[in-house]
Amino acid sequence: PQDSSFPCNLTLTIPLPTAHLATTALRALSVDAELSPLVRRSFSTDNTVLRVEYSATTNRMLRVAVNGFFESLGVVLGVMKELDVDVVHG
Repeated sequence: PQDSSFPCNLTLTIPLPTAHLATTALRALSVDAELSPLVRRSFSTDNTVLRVEYSATTNRMLRVAVNGFFESLGVVLGVMKELDVDVVHG
């Protein structure tokens, strides 16, 4: 059931090459709590897919939170690529 005080929602599905990498990304990204109490975020994996669900009080808060997430995701994927050349391109 959707919380009416958090009407703005977005689900991201991010495919990764392996289930291990999806789980690793989840662990790395879920360490940092969401900065605003006006945004809620949850993570899960489904085999090789990282799923991130956002709920926010306004579209602006949702946009700011998702932009920050994509910056963090870029760092995590960059580290994965540096550690193993075949990780991202395999």
